[in-house]
Amino acid sequence: MAEGRVVGIDLGTTNSLVAYMEGDAPVVIPGVDGSNLVPSVVALDPVPADGGRPTVTVGNTARKALIETPERVIYSVKRLMGRGLSEIQEELKYFPFRLADDVQAGEVPRIQLGEMRFTPPEISAYILRQLKRNAERFFGSPVTQAVITVPAYFNDAQRQATKDAGRMAGLEVLRLVNEPTAAALAYGLDRAKEGTIAVYDLGGGTFDISILKLRDGIFEVQSTNGDTHLGGDDIDNLLLAIALDEINAEHGIDLRLHPSAVQAVRKAAIEAKIQLSSEPSASFDIELPNGDRYQRVIPRDVYELMIEPILERTAGPCKQALADAGITPESIDEVVMVGGSTRIPAVRQLVDDLFHLAPRGKKPHVELNPDEVVALGAAVQADILAGASKTTEEILLLDVTPLSLGIEALGGTVARIIQRNSTIPASATEHFTTGVDGQTNVAIHVVQGERELAENCRSLARFDLKGIPPMSAGLPRIEVKFLIDADGILRVTAREQRSGKAAEIEVKPTYGLTDEQVEGMILDSFDHAEEDFAKRLLIEARNEADTILAAVDRAPSNPAWKLLSSEEQAAIARAKAYLIAVSGAPDPRVIRAATLALDQATRRFAELLMDAAVSTAIRGKTMESAGEELGDAVTAPHPMAAAEFK
Repeated sequence: MAEGRVVGIDLGTTNSLVAYMEGDAPVVIPGVDGSNLVPSVVALDPVPADGGRPTVTVGNTARKALIETPERVIYSVKRLMGRGLSEIQEELKYFPFRLADDVQAGEVPRIQLGEMRFTPPEISAYILRQLKRNAERFFGSPVTQAVITVPAYFNDAQRQATKDAGRMAGLEVLRLVNEPTAAALAYGLDRAKEGTIAVYDLGGGTFDISILKLRDGIFEVQSTNGDTHLGGDDIDNLLLAIALDEINAEHGIDLRLHPSAVQAVRKAAIEAKIQLSSEPSASFDIELPNGDRYQRVIPRDVYELMIEPILERTAGPCKQALADAGITPESIDEVVMVGGSTRIPAVRQLVDDLFHLAPRGKKPHVELNPDEVVALGAAVQADILAGASKTTEEILLLDVTPLSLGIEALGGTVARIIQRNSTIPASATEHFTTGVDGQTNVAIHVVQGERELAENCRSLARFDLKGIPPMSAGLPRIEVKFLIDADGILRVTAREQRSGKAAEIEVKPTYGLTDEQVEGMILDSFDHAEEDFAKRLLIEARNEADTILAAVDRAPSNPAWKLLSSEEQAAIARAKAYLIAVSGAPDPRVIRAATLALDQATRRFAELLMDAAVSTAIRGKTMESAGEELGDAVTAPHPMAAAEFK
């Protein structure tokens, strides 16, 4: 096999897989045990007798440890990726493992396994290393590059955590690909050129539904929905609970007091579930601790009645996803089935009914192994990036924006709105204000690059937002929205929220940039990072000083000024004079200290202004209308707390 292969990886909640393109078709690479599936389970072996570092095991070996040492095993770590301490409290209710005792708010959560602690990306890295080893054993050569799939709903933090895991595993993650897009690619649906596709993904622990729009060979996620705690595990638990209750009633044994016996019943329940996907009935035959036998035959029609409430829980998210996408079931051209639980005939019938397939002469796509379809699609994406075959050279990928996008702010600094490596389609919104009294026009300069100053970035476009009603500096509320569509077209919209005045421009942010130019701009930002950051700090310090000096210049004309004592007025004058004296200093710390001193000196004056504003707002008005007006004033962008336009 040739070196330099790029593999596709499905880093799943329950199982993970690695695949590659063999000729014109994607193929899953088996592990050393011959299984294509690597359970996403990581275990810490007991401490060796010599006191050395305990071994970490992955996959089927780790899953066996769940029965004997559950406190040293972690699974479903994907649910914790890229999430903070407060976000995972609900998730932890479903798992036996616990957080390290000293984890603080704002830190990356760490899982306590035995005497060691691991972050979620570290755990995922162990799984990725195992997949990497499987591929290297198969090819007989190193594997260093991969495409990894992620749920469509993963946010930037979750995607970055996945990239971090790849880097820790010794993999260069060339692209993160949305799982529903990968599944559609595995079926070659991109060749249809256009259409609407539903990807119904019912796995072991989660359910996801995604609506994709295919246009000119590009997949765009229209909507996504689901349930993070719904899947085949619920069916296993239902069958297990029924069996345990019957055993207790018929034989007088509460197996819940016998953990190993419970695991035996669970294993039988899973085998029965699998059997009922292809056979008219399944049977339980289990020897109990007292020597009795528990025997039960479950016909498929009875089984389907038992699990109907579980399957129906997928209907709500499907209907909501259709509503969010603004389409009807009849608008769906293709339905792709993903996840092992979609083998259940009742699930396929439910999908047929939800999307009105049979009356339209359509069937869901079930030709590929539902456990493998996402990994197969990832292999297709990997082949595209590697340029390895003619089969995939015509396929156009969903891309990422290679460099950050933003606008030039007051003083020539860059206010980044979309960060580099954001997957597209992408959108982001930021709020700004003006820096000059009575400003009626705002010049918006769109730039691209990683430097701190606009002059060192690539200029993409300029346009003006005109007709803003004249107001004091800091009062206008200007919303700037960046939207990159699936074709890489950037649309920038600016709107003054109080007056409704708006303007927009359309640019192609990546047009004309080669990979070498992009790499050069990134390296340039690293080379000048310290210098650029120092310049930015100085500009921002001077901007803050200018803003507060302008406000103090207007203070004597306000009636509230007369309420200050002569000592207070003199203190403000001294602080103002000192700030003016140091505002040209090269050290931003000196300017900020003087700005803070003037801010402290004017604190009582600001309180008097607020009291006057409250009195004016409530005079002759209802509490509701006064509250709305005051709320608007309080939430307006402050000149010192927001970037400002030139």
